Amino acid sequence: MSLPWPAKYLVAALLLLVCGWVSLFTWSALPITAHEALNALIAPQPTSVVQTVVLDLRLPRVLIAAIVGACFAVAGAVMQGLTQNSLASPGLFGVNAGAALGVALASIFISWQTDLLLPGAAVIGGGCAWMLVMLLGAAWQPGAERGRLILAGLAISALCAAITRASMILAEEQARSVITWLTGSLANVGWDDYSRLWPLALIGLLAATLLTPALNLLSMGEDQARNLGLRLGRIRLLASLTALVLVAAAIATAGAIAFVGLLVPHMARAWVGPDQRKVIPLSMLLGALLVVAADTLSRGVVYPTETPAGAILALIGAPFFLYMIRARS
Repeated sequence: MSLPWPAKYLVAALLLLVCGWVSLFTWSALPITAHEALNALIAPQPTSVVQTVVLDLRLPRVLIAAIVGACFAVAGAVMQGLTQNSLASPGLFGVNAGAALGVALASIFISWQTDLLLPGAAVIGGGCAWMLVMLLGAAWQPGAERGRLILAGLAISALCAAITRASMILAEEQARSVITWLTGSLANVGWDDYSRLWPLALIGLLAATLLTPALNLLSMGEDQARNLGLRLGRIRLLASLTALVLVAAAIATAGAIAFVGLLVPHMARAWVGPDQRKVIPLSMLLGALLVVAADTLSRGVVYPTETPAGAILALIGAPFFLYMIRARS
């Protein structure tokens, strides 16, 4: 018998907690037991090496992975609801590549650094790429070919990736600092990154939740939504800004992790149906679970060397993308 939808949220939340808990003590250079990790959380000891590993290295990494996953997943759900295209996602529509380009250029060519520099550069880069894809793909023209939007996204993604690589060649000394964002890794994050990430993520996730009624109206068709009083131009702007804030916050912290925004909304809709009021919250949980699990697995694939979490997710997401293309053909 199928579970009621509130129970499905509970299952996803429990799986996330379990996966996050396991991530605190598995595949560590310093052997840590589950009991020692628990003691580090509830009874910290200032001189304990285990506490340093758990609280200063592993815990912020788990929290950041969860927030990054939620941001990418919700951004994908918002973009799919906005464009009514099941293949829409930050990665396929060039937003990831544009945001990564903005971060790369800011890191290489701007000498002064502030907490808002990288997120701001990601918003600008992702926004420019998003607008180009919408224009080239004729997203708002009635009867426009849906495949045209995907082709525009792939073209802009390739262009942004080429410019990013060229900028790294021209500035080889600063190129290493950009590799993290290109591979999508959580290996070097800490509490400072968490403090910069959560305010932007909170704003974006709250905005996405407030947009769910409008996204439900859009699913009935633009004419019907307009007849029901929906201001299409305003909703498009707000939804686009929301997706950009979410992607920018995630990319500025963890890099251009792909396929989360494509994969998770489909999982959520398969579990709770098309109602965005249910899809968005569940996407937060499933996106967080997916990235935390991928980051945990990334430490064990070729232990003790770490594999970028983005590579693990690409191995999962690429076959799913091919399946989606085949299903639509």
